[in-house]
Amino acid sequence: MQTVLVTGGAGYIGSHACKALKAAGYRPVTYDNLSTGWEDAVKFGPFERGDLTDRARLDAVFAQYSPVAVMHFAALSQVGESMAQPGRYWHNNVTGSLTLAEAAVAAGCLNFVFSSTCATYGEQDNVVLDENSAQFPINPYGSSKRAIEEILRDFEVAHGLKSVIFRYFNVAGGDPEGEVGEHHRPETHLIPVMLEAIDGKRPALTIHGTDYDTPDGTCIRDYVHVCDLVDAHVLGLEWLQAGKASRAFNLGTGSGFSVREVIEASRAVTNREVPYEEGPRRPGDCTKLVSGSTRAVQELGWRPTRSTLPEMIGDAWRWHQTGHYEK
Repeated sequence: MQTVLVTGGAGYIGSHACKALKAAGYRPVTYDNLSTGWEDAVKFGPFERGDLTDRARLDAVFAQYSPVAVMHFAALSQVGESMAQPGRYWHNNVTGSLTLAEAAVAAGCLNFVFSSTCATYGEQDNVVLDENSAQFPINPYGSSKRAIEEILRDFEVAHGLKSVIFRYFNVAGGDPEGEVGEHHRPETHLIPVMLEAIDGKRPALTIHGTDYDTPDGTCIRDYVHVCDLVDAHVLGLEWLQAGKASRAFNLGTGSGFSVREVIEASRAVTNREVPYEEGPRRPGDCTKLVSGSTRAVQELGWRPTRSTLPEMIGDAWRWHQTGHYEK
């Protein structure tokens, strides 16, 4: 059985990826410092606790498990926080990823699947965002991810490190079987925050900005189900295993929904009212981010089957009702 080192495997997306990897016949080894992840989410393979900036620890883990690939999710990922603490984001995301890439090369592990973001494109309203769109991030989070993409390109030229880069749009939903789900503290993502408000776990959802240049004044995002997202990562791993060239892929559905539209869909799915209040815009937020790419479908054979608002909200609501998120 081939081993894949999954950094951030105790987090939201990483834990779902570990489940998908195990189902595909791989052994996922989670490497996580638990700063934002949760040890009880590590259910599908071994757990190694460590920080990305700890080269000696990384070297020991590579030596112990001899992974055929790295699947790199570990990162700080809050746009607003990155605006307030840019140094922390550059140190954690960029220095950590550079150290990881160096350790992978030293170990001869030359397949690298990277969790990037559509935030690298910045604010390009009324532009179809595909993989060739210019990258002009407007916040340190997006800038740090773009820098890591550049590191990977340089490491391929110098060291033969092949990569598949996935630029996510908004990830939502949870494992339909309820083994893992979305679990952040503090929670900042729209759908789980909304579900907490519906369930009385917080007074209200805050809509951050109602004066955007959109039909209802709230910002628009492209949502993709986390299970569809991690399926693409397994396909990306297989792409590299087959010896194909490094490639970047957008992961989005091409359908954008405003905050108010998501609220309406949540009301329909849960049959409950959504308490909300209106607040100012957050620094670093874009008006509209929607993918215009079909590259992942055409080249990887990716088929996002669960990325509808009712399914994403429904799966998240079931996970929310289990109480796991409160642990």
